[in-house]
Amino acid sequence: MTYRIEDIAEVSLNGVFYPIKGTVQSTLASIYPAKVVTGDTTRDSQQRASVLSWSDFRGGIGVERMVGATQVDRAWWSTAQMRFQGHLVLPPLATKTADHGLSGVRTIGAIGELASELYVCFGTNVLKYDNDADSWGSSLHTLPAAATDTLTVRLNDIVYMVFACDSHYVRTVDGATFEDEGDDIKYLTFWDERIWGIDSNGQLKWASALAMQTNGDPAPTWTDDAQLPLPNNYVTDLFVSRDAGGEPIIYATTSVGLYAHDAANVRFLETELTLPFHPNSGKGSTKWQDSLYLTAAEGILAYSIGPTAVVTVAGPDRDDGLFTEDGVTYSGGRIAELVPSHNDLIALLDATRAADPPLDMYLGSEMNSEGLVMQAGLGRSAVLAWNKLGWQVLWTSDDQTRAIVHGTVSNAYSAYRLWWAHDDDIYFMQLPQNILNPKQVSTFKFAASGELITPWFNADQVEVDKLALSLRVEVADASSTETVVVDYATNYDTDRDNYTRLGGPDNPITRDGTTVYLFPNSTTPTGTSFRSIRFRVTLARGDATGLSPDVVNMTFIYRKKLPTKYGHTFTVDMTRVPHKDSTAKQMRSSLLTATESSSLVEFTFRDDDGNSRNYYVDVVQVTGLEFTGHDERGETRVTVVEP
Repeated sequence: MTYRIEDIAEVSLNGVFYPIKGTVQSTLASIYPAKVVTGDTTRDSQQRASVLSWSDFRGGIGVERMVGATQVDRAWWSTAQMRFQGHLVLPPLATKTADHGLSGVRTIGAIGELASELYVCFGTNVLKYDNDADSWGSSLHTLPAAATDTLTVRLNDIVYMVFACDSHYVRTVDGATFEDEGDDIKYLTFWDERIWGIDSNGQLKWASALAMQTNGDPAPTWTDDAQLPLPNNYVTDLFVSRDAGGEPIIYATTSVGLYAHDAANVRFLETELTLPFHPNSGKGSTKWQDSLYLTAAEGILAYSIGPTAVVTVAGPDRDDGLFTEDGVTYSGGRIAELVPSHNDLIALLDATRAADPPLDMYLGSEMNSEGLVMQAGLGRSAVLAWNKLGWQVLWTSDDQTRAIVHGTVSNAYSAYRLWWAHDDDIYFMQLPQNILNPKQVSTFKFAASGELITPWFNADQVEVDKLALSLRVEVADASSTETVVVDYATNYDTDRDNYTRLGGPDNPITRDGTTVYLFPNSTTPTGTSFRSIRFRVTLARGDATGLSPDVVNMTFIYRKKLPTKYGHTFTVDMTRVPHKDSTAKQMRSSLLTATESSSLVEFTFRDDDGNSRNYYVDVVQVTGLEFTGHDERGETRVTVVEP
């Protein structure tokens, strides 16, 4: 029931009318307590505003919605380099090599290295890259089938490059003369002074020599060893790492987890890392630093072997998944290969939704150029890097139909580079051999553009409206061609067209120092209300590949405002009795009922047609002056507050 007050000096509380003495004192109750500062002040010591500052993104990508300010070192997505505190710079430059010139060939099976030169299997053709001329030349050899793996190894003092072709393998010592053999080999590794191979049925075998028949030597003899206790086509890779005792052994990755080779008993043993079936599990797995890293679709598991085996989630999807917004997605695909480097474990992410054979479950589906089954929807491929602190993006594809398939880190041509195959193209990228800020390396080359998108920020109070006041952006190495622009979006709007450009659409940051943006603009700096907010920083350079703008710091100043709530204080005058048929004793009893009520009670002191000034309140304080004995008269000061 709604009550109104028409009489002077009267209020209504919990449906009872009380005469009051004097006036009703109203105060704003919805205010934060004052900040307490101990010692020197900090940037967040302001009484009326709060501050969030970004200067370190080393936590990496993958957080879509920030939890308070505890994840301020994370990004939702970034193609800018994030490895350096106080520096956000352009990504490394990726160089596309010349076309291979083979008509109709779009499959790259393997990338090998011999004598510091790179050999690539385009379809069944082996080509060698001419680094000086940027040319692939003509086919050196035709493989009996598409390559499935490659290995370069010294065996009996001879360096071989070997290509596995599933039902065959091919070897060479000079890149000019190749020998084909009919042994079934799908994946290769080297252990115990022997070369080891495994076929698609899981049969492990070894050879102690790979003599070239052109020298009059007999064909190599392979000896069968352990057999994987799994169906055909379950094996996905073969490599060497240490066991719990610290001894190197052979491991086989499969569609259902990791198996360890027991050489003494000629068998494979199931490890602690057992997984549900997935056709891509283990593809491109590797050892890096102190752990094995196994792929599982787009996820990665780190397997640390010791007295107690420890499995941890380490993939780029470990938090909120991979970037998927506004028609652009890097999610839902697979890790095609893991490539170790000095500073990072590099993951080649194929997000074209390609699934490897066996194909029984995909009959009738469309095949891509690699013989991989295309599932519904397409994503973009990317090159990612992991340093155990976070993931960063080194390169992204702008074509949703071209898969990334193979990669290697090599010092071929006396240049430390990452090489990778993207559909039928080969790219390379300069890599640092030490942990260095690329701004300190004069020969480092940067890509033309890059961007970083921060997580959604709601100040860890979704129930409170916030007001964006200003953003301060500190930039170094800016110029008319090396520029930075900052956009923002609010309230979980992921449409890229709905971002607002700070400073106007044609006003990038082109000078060093701090640029201050007011919300919504400098003309009317009244602030911009938001429930959640995020920023997109876009960096660009001119023609000079050795230059990059550098975002040093971003400081966001905002205000939190609680929903407006009021408190009211009044003095009930129980000397003016009876009042509307209530005696002083009855009023005291009614006031006690309102005070002890476990629910909110209605309070008003206005005659308001819209009832907009009827408040639901708690009685928080009652202070009385009373006569004694049977005389119930007196005065009681009451304070009520909206919760």
